[in-house]
Amino acid sequence: MDIDFSFWLVIATAISGMVVLLDRILLRPRRVAAVSAYQQEAGERADQAMISTLAREPGWVEFPKSFFPVLAIVLVVRSFMIEPFKIPTGSMEPTLLAGDFILVNKYVYGLRLPVLGTKILSLGDPEQGDVLVFKYPEDPSINYIKRVIAGPGDTVSYYNKELKVNGEVMSQKLLAQEPPARPEFNLSEEQLGSVSHRIKTTLGANLRPGKWEVPAGHYFVMGDNRDNSRDSRVWGFVPDANVVGKAFAIWMHMPNWMPSFRRNGLIE
Repeated sequence: MDIDFSFWLVIATAISGMVVLLDRILLRPRRVAAVSAYQQEAGERADQAMISTLAREPGWVEFPKSFFPVLAIVLVVRSFMIEPFKIPTGSMEPTLLAGDFILVNKYVYGLRLPVLGTKILSLGDPEQGDVLVFKYPEDPSINYIKRVIAGPGDTVSYYNKELKVNGEVMSQKLLAQEPPARPEFNLSEEQLGSVSHRIKTTLGANLRPGKWEVPAGHYFVMGDNRDNSRDSRVWGFVPDANVVGKAFAIWMHMPNWMPSFRRNGLIE
């Protein structure tokens, strides 16, 4: 079962914040008043242990109060600055491998409210070549990652493994055929506008050809593993409202139980 971490983080932060506020406004003044009343009544016979007991925060207040600052910081960083994600499939090979842990810039395109995703401040738009994390249009509870091929108003065509945007061919340079003994796929370098990146295409049939016109407020995305990616060629366009952020770095690779840091670096 998938867990919506953002939702539960907001809930936990809100609950702990309300406990902090309740304690500050109502409970702590009551404890201070109880200690003061006891000291006045007992005078010099006042017992320090009793004072400590009267002043002590109950457990249901102390526990959430201790976690609130941490939860608040994590919520702000994760919602508006940087969020970590794990790559679950090979649809972005060779750029990203299954098991890569990546960092996503959440503010590069603007500030959005956590959970709701409503943009409250626009700072820019996804650009051609960006590696984009977004809410899957067919199921917004799932995060997807693909590369931006074209933006609003652009025309995209993909035939015989040749990509064109607005009639311009996105050039490809063959780097290698793998595996060398019995090649099954091509490893190429593609020039996507001003962005140079690597793609992977299988030898043989031309999969998922077609021509598309990108509507206003939407983006056309594809996986770098062109013949093994379920993307805009299948389910359509990414609405701007579904944009999460731009992936910019790999910070760990862990395909099973053993972490590796050899792939650490910026994402092209």
